[in-house]
Amino acid sequence: MLKEFKEFIARGNVVDLAVAVVIGAAFAKIVTSFVDGILMPPIGMLLGSVDFANLYYPLSSKVAAGLTLVEARKLGPVLAYGQFLSDVISFLIVASVVFLMVKAINRVKRPAEEPAPAGPSNDEILLTEIRDLLKAGKS
Repeated sequence: MLKEFKEFIARGNVVDLAVAVVIGAAFAKIVTSFVDGILMPPIGMLLGSVDFANLYYPLSSKVAAGLTLVEARKLGPVLAYGQFLSDVISFLIVASVVFLMVKAINRVKRPAEEPAPAGPSNDEILLTEIRDLLKAGKS
């Protein structure tokens, strides 16, 4: 079992996957920062000074409107849809970038050369010669 584990770890795919996960996590953090710090504030301003991080729907009569999300959560349950919207936008950005990267990589990759068609096998050559000899003998 240890030998199989060593073979599994030694494969290039596992190392590539590990690198992709680390880079993906760092990229996701950058995108989250971009969405929360740069993209959402102007969108919030266009929608009337809305702070997406504090958008929620109160699920309890104890929670009053106009509170921050942190304050509202202390008073009772809330449906925090603002953060969800930010996360969906972050996901769409990450998914779009990954799609474009895969598309570019596939364009750069050259298709594998098709092997030249194999010639006839020795059996086929021998059978062809026999057929030709039989034809020649009947004429």
